[in-house]
Amino acid sequence: MTVSADLSELRRARREAEGRLHRLSALGEQWHAEHGRVRGKLAEVREFLDLAPRASDTLEELSTALFGRILDEVEANLTHAIREILGQDRVVVTEREVKNNRLQIHFLIRNQGREDEIEDIMSGQGGSVCNILSVGLRLIALSQLPEAAHRPFLVLDEQDCWLKPGLIPKFMKLIQEIAARLELQLLVISHHPLDLFAGSADRIYELTPDREAGAVVKQVK
Repeated sequence: MTVSADLSELRRARREAEGRLHRLSALGEQWHAEHGRVRGKLAEVREFLDLAPRASDTLEELSTALFGRILDEVEANLTHAIREILGQDRVVVTEREVKNNRLQIHFLIRNQGREDEIEDIMSGQGGSVCNILSVGLRLIALSQLPEAAHRPFLVLDEQDCWLKPGLIPKFMKLIQEIAARLELQLLVISHHPLDLFAGSADRIYELTPDREAGAVVKQVK
């Protein structure tokens, strides 16, 4: 009885061991397959990480080249505005550099024939250059916005403040021509005499202070 019981116990233990072996073998195969899948994913990630810097450099080159072509046109248009209004042979140029993966642009003014002389656009001609460039950039920016989401309307609040009175008619004539070509509506606010705008503005309104009403609006054209 003792030998038979021992054999039965051994057979049971063997069956249990074989069952555990089968389960462990299946689990081992499962983990082996998972290990292979993870290694494959890891290889794909490493390939992507190796490619990402090159892709980033390529996209940066493409965007810089594309934006560079746009800036070339901006330079030409602003140079035309400076020459038309100030009557001087000056050139608007841009310095472009990439910092922290971003394209940075600096606007400069150079006198034709004296390219080494760089003028500060904020103080050039007593601020007249800044007036002209500011308006030009705003008109360009507004013209690039999608019409469905933005009204073609621009308010210029004392954008002629640093211009000499004699330059105002040229200034207004040029921006009136640009606005008409781009189909933009402009509202210009100024403290200069009204006759300086007579040749370019479609409508002119005069606002005068009034103690009771605050201001009186009169249409003069």
